Amino acid sequence: MRTRRLGANGPEISVIGLGAWEAGGDAWGANPADHDVVRAFHAAFDAGITWVDTAEVYGSGESERLVGKALDGRRDDVVVASKVAPSPEGTGFRPEQVRAACDGSLGRLGIDALDLYQLHWPDETGIPIEDTWGAMAELVAAGKTKAIGVSNFDQDLLELCLPIHHVDSLQQEFSMLALEDRALIRWCGENGIGVVTYSPLGVGFLTGRYTRADAEQIDDWRGGNEWTTPEQLDETFRVVDGLRPIAEREGISMGELALAWNIAQPGVTAAIAGSRSAEHLRANAAAGDRTLEPEVLDAIEALLD
Repeated sequence: MRTRRLGANGPEISVIGLGAWEAGGDAWGANPADHDVVRAFHAAFDAGITWVDTAEVYGSGESERLVGKALDGRRDDVVVASKVAPSPEGTGFRPEQVRAACDGSLGRLGIDALDLYQLHWPDETGIPIEDTWGAMAELVAAGKTKAIGVSNFDQDLLELCLPIHHVDSLQQEFSMLALEDRALIRWCGENGIGVVTYSPLGVGFLTGRYTRADAEQIDDWRGGNEWTTPEQLDETFRVVDGLRPIAEREGISMGELALAWNIAQPGVTAAIAGSRSAEHLRANAAAGDRTLEPEVLDAIEALLD
């Protein structure tokens, strides 16, 4: 699989990454056994995915524990990223809390240092981001992480962090169904900040596995938010139905098309694609070797305009 450097100074990573959120909880249904999750992760690594993204809040540490099991004997071959979240959901963003959270993640993962440590989303309790980011920089100096990044931040927050320590990465939601941060992602690419996108498959809709009737019956976490409002479903299936013939002409799955489009966008370093299924993870990995021709990208842009 193709690889790219994460920003100006980050690690070299495959253009498709393994998202471990689903391993931490039952948001998508019943949890499989540990050995089934580990087997799926190994399938992803064997297919060429070189990095995994997890977080302390995914299953209250359960995801990190399972990633740790999957790393057994493979640590030197896998780039490991995790995240600390603001309290009360996470450990918190005060400097001492950031240090404690990092130690906790390292313990659950069973490793000595992270390759990338990230702030999961902005704090809203009044803790200055300068204090939090300073603590993250101290973790780099202490050798507990090699690179540091943020997630769900805007440009204003990034610009507050940059004078303290370079921001190695931004993790942001981005897909054909979530284009709001396109300009920010481009800006990051122009400023040496790597970008890893999450939900590149539009929370599953861009795989083409759902009909409109299926989507209206969804009863997992997506059913209680903006993804399944009638207005959003109208737009979602306008895009999905328009993509289907493009994928058919290219002879690829819709999921592969969506991932290949994602990693072709200016500023994007890599896309995080998660699953607890070895079959799905191998299919995701296949997109890392797919380059879309300009006329295909143009056809997609015409659909998205």
